[in-house]
Amino acid sequence: MTGEIAVLGAAMHPWGKWGQSFVRYGVAAARSALADAGLAWDAVQSVVGAGSVRCGYPGYVAGSTFARAMGLNATRVTTVYAACASGSQAIAAARDQILAGDCEVALVIGAESAPKGFFAPNAGERPDDPDWVRFRLLGATNPAYFALYARRRMALYGDTVDDFAQVKVKNAAAGAQNPNARYPKAVDASEVAASAVVADPLRLLDICATSDGAAALVLTSLDFARRHGADKPVRIRAVSTRTPAYPRSDLDFPDIATDADGAGATAFRAQLAQAAYEQAGLGPDDVDTAEVYDLSTALELDWYEALGLAAEGEGAKLLRAGDTALGGRIPVNPSGGLASFGEAVPAQAIAQVCELTWQLRGQAGGRQVPGARTGITANQGLFGHGSSVVAVR
Repeated sequence: MTGEIAVLGAAMHPWGKWGQSFVRYGVAAARSALADAGLAWDAVQSVVGAGSVRCGYPGYVAGSTFARAMGLNATRVTTVYAACASGSQAIAAARDQILAGDCEVALVIGAESAPKGFFAPNAGERPDDPDWVRFRLLGATNPAYFALYARRRMALYGDTVDDFAQVKVKNAAAGAQNPNARYPKAVDASEVAASAVVADPLRLLDICATSDGAAALVLTSLDFARRHGADKPVRIRAVSTRTPAYPRSDLDFPDIATDADGAGATAFRAQLAQAAYEQAGLGPDDVDTAEVYDLSTALELDWYEALGLAAEGEGAKLLRAGDTALGGRIPVNPSGGLASFGEAVPAQAIAQVCELTWQLRGQAGGRQVPGARTGITANQGLFGHGSSVVAVR
């Protein structure tokens, strides 16, 4: 088990479609996180920005962009890009700096001003860009491959469109309790069924939107936290950042994914979680709540199994029993998930840790998981970037 760091501050800029610069959102979240930590900007020794490819050159150098906007004070700056896993890999970079003794206080920021509709491929000919290949040559936008995952679950495990709709119903009920959510509104299964088919069997309400938003964390050494009066802060105990083992396909089919020795049949997502559990010295039975990457309703069910909360093929059974809903045995996405927020890509993995922080502090209001002491996140990005964070109190 490696060293722990403290989460002294957590904050978000509400998700939506605000039509403003991502820098404005990121700075607002950062200032709120510093206020939450009880620290001034000049206490920050490192700024780690989660990069964005949709916000021009400032997004490519997000660490410097945010540091400049906050007011340059000779901080160390780092920018990390790993698509949807950018935020958690930014957390990993800050954690490494703190544990190495390079700084005591790091500010991690992710923000985006996202385009409306499906994410489009980058302009020009980009045969080395998997999105360009998938969109331009195959015509497979993100919802198309979400639908492939859904069909696979239906064929292998007997999941139904009603199961997928219940994921949305569950997450919307939690999101209705979250003031930062873009869609703070409960829905029922009939509303999901009545929404337009986007990629059969998935309907509009089965798929997350694209959003503007931001999230920020103030991370410190445990010694610094104690010196500043935080005797029992939320602590990040593990950050797993991995890529798949070769050979594999871009779909995590267990019969072709292999472990590092080439001998096993463990899917990539499960490898992410296992690495986090091993690093934290914990297991699935220790987890009180989880924030997972619900790009679609069907994908959330895959994460139940990858995190070890249910056996392979039994994610829908866990859902049907009410175990993953607020008030259930292991609430998943008590924030409301991407179903309630949409994607603000560099911010979303940071937002997951914000939610764990509030849950473990007992500050989550109407969506509070009673007695939560341990939480885990899971996220996956382009080129196989993956991440999982374990937080404890």
